[in-house]
Amino acid sequence: MTQTPAPAPADGQREPAWLTQEAYDRLKAELDHLTGPARQEIAQRIEAAREEGDLKENGGYHAAKEEQGKQEGRIRQLTALLRDARVGEAPQDSGRVQPGMVVVAEVAGREMRFLFGSREVAEGADMDVYSPTSPLGEAISGLSAGDETTYTAPNGRSIPVKVVSAKPFSG
Repeated sequence: MTQTPAPAPADGQREPAWLTQEAYDRLKAELDHLTGPARQEIAQRIEAAREEGDLKENGGYHAAKEEQGKQEGRIRQLTALLRDARVGEAPQDSGRVQPGMVVVAEVAGREMRFLFGSREVAEGADMDVYSPTSPLGEAISGLSAGDETTYTAPNGRSIPVKVVSAKPFSG
């Protein structure tokens, strides 16, 4: 059975990430650390480097500012992820490709096994992860075993995909 995936919502909204309670708690603790003690620590490092004088040639200052930028980016990422996440048990075993499912698919003739969802869920699991917003993810979202489709790779090539199975992830 060949099926074309449903188009993404016109308003640009993405399907919320599925997270286990354990993943949610781990990410919430990381966010709390980044917005509390880690943010204070980086501010102190910047202030100490600023007190050293000329900022143009102050490597410690520039390194701390760069680290601060990365940290603030991670804070924004975690805030959005946790705000919109669906937390709880893995999705039901419907056989449909949806966040939280381990998918086996033939991609360009090669069998692949991966988690469909968020890499934060698979932390510690030896498994590739494909986001629902990736080209492959968008192509297979909502498909079931036996469904075939294609997606356009970043290099412009059309890649055939056949869904073999989709089972709930069990961390």
